[in-house]
This record gives sequence, C-alpha cells and structure tokens, in this order.
Amino acid sequence: QVQLVASGGGSVQAGGSLRLSCAVSGYTFSRSCMGWFRQAPGKEREGVACSYTRSGRTWYPDSVKGRFTISQDNANNTLYLQMNSLKPEDTAMYYCAADCRGRERCWWGDFAYWGQGTQVIVSS
Repeated sequence: QVQLVASGGGSVQAGGSLRLSCAVSGYTFSRSCMGWFRQAPGKEREGVACSYTRSGRTWYPDSVKGRFTISQDNANNTLYLQMNSLKPEDTAMYYCAADCRGRERCWWGDFAYWGQGTQVIVSS
C-alpha cells in the first residue's frame, strides 16, 4: 500500500542546485519521520537529511549542513530535498524513505519504506 516515488535528479555543475521530490501514498505524514539517503559506488548508504515530526527536529550530517534542506507538503504528501552549492562529492543515487519506527538516528536500517532512487551527478 505504501509507495514512494522519487524524482528531480539530474546532472549539474559544481555550485549548482537541484530540488528532489518524493511523492508518497498510503502513509500519513502527521507524527511521522521521513528521510533522504544517498549511496555512491563503493560507499555505504548515508543519511543526508531526516525530519522527525514527533520531536519537531531535523538532522543533517556536517557534510551537507547549510547546503541541503528537507521539507514536506503535508496536504500533497510530498517530501522535498533542496540541494544548493552542490559539490562533486554529492554525486550519488538519492533515496527517500518513510517510517523510522520510532528511532531518530537517521540510519537507513530503521526505515520501513523506500523510493526507487534518483541519480544526482555533479561535475567539476
């Protein structure tokens, strides 16, 4: 029943911006947790942004803090990731995820539902 569809990826030059979207169905955003993760070839999947409605907080790793912003439109059940000042090291497949099962550590293993991923390529 729960489906997530990510979109908005593409190829940009360093310093550029992208906004990723994640359309969600079958899941209620109220008192929810949502997240964005990325995985580059040969690297572990890492959280780049998580939003926790229950505690009212968001989390970003130092590598993207100040450049990435997670937001959501509850009326349209859509999650967003605004990415500014992109760097080549941001190149990865980006995934949206839902339902962290009460955890607030932005770790991929806690999330129950996943989108298919959208590719982001940042060139020098």
